[in-house]
Amino acid sequence: MKTGASCKAVDRRIFLGLLAAMLVFTGGFVVRTAAQGPAQTVRLIVDYGDGMTKIFDGLAWSKGNTVLDVLNRAQAHPHGITFAYTGSGASAFLTKIDDLQNQGGGSGAKNWQYWVNTTYADRSFAVFEVQALDTVFWRFAGGGK
Repeated sequence: MKTGASCKAVDRRIFLGLLAAMLVFTGGFVVRTAAQGPAQTVRLIVDYGDGMTKIFDGLAWSKGNTVLDVLNRAQAHPHGITFAYTGSGASAFLTKIDDLQNQGGGSGAKNWQYWVNTTYADRSFAVFEVQALDTVFWRFAGGGK
């Protein structure tokens, strides 16, 4: 029969063994997580210009993705968007998101415009490459910038 001091020594060894195992396990987990780097996602914000905004967080990203790829991922989302465009590559031009179509030129006309992070786009959305953690922002608005 074990004495109280002997049981405490065994309990302490079991506790320390479990603690060491937990530290080894969680330490390895932390190293693997850090090695994977930041989340490989992007965010899309669609501002309809009437007080309604849709936000898509955590859209999958991979190297070489363009703003068009981001829109396609948002379209595939269960509560996604629809969109239309003309042309391809550097000449692709977005004409519609959901039920809002570009209004063309003229005073007071609204059209879809986009930014990546805080930079107004300077090229077609089909060739503008995004990086992980970027935010793509589409706004239905008049004027520019």
